[in-house]
Amino acid sequence: MKLAETRYDNQETGCCAKLDEARWEGQEFIWKDKPFVKDHIREFLHVPLNFGSVMARDHAALEQAQAYAPEPLWLVDEVSPWGSDIYVATDRDVPNMTMEYLSGTFMTKVFTGPFRDLGSWIAKTETHVKGHDKEMEKLYFFYATCPKCAKHFGKNQVVAFAKVK
Repeated sequence: MKLAETRYDNQETGCCAKLDEARWEGQEFIWKDKPFVKDHIREFLHVPLNFGSVMARDHAALEQAQAYAPEPLWLVDEVSPWGSDIYVATDRDVPNMTMEYLSGTFMTKVFTGPFRDLGSWIAKTETHVKGHDKEMEKLYFFYATCPKCAKHFGKNQVVAFAKVK
């Protein structure tokens, strides 16, 4: 699969790049109508059932439209135990795909560990946001590596994106 010409280096695994923690930890991003392809992942008690096929479909559409974002990013909204919405960053509208445009201020926090720690990550993100005198409006997660690559790198890393007000 072709990747955008970015600092994103996936040569080590041929799949996921190693997460640059300094790039994401404790950052604040302000977006105005940032374009994303929106899709849905079926889950059973928050365990993804079709994540790979959804990502393959979305990346095929991005490749066809040559619409890769300057920096690869996908955000997951854990909407229920039975499914999540996924937002894949793009640099323009992608034909035949559902588009969503995110706006607002987003604060980030990087976590390392197993997915079962998600509850503590949420609590730590809320504390981080409150420590900056802000209120969390919505929370997304950037699962930076697939399970195979997390095993290769020896760690699983996730970036919490808190939309704040």
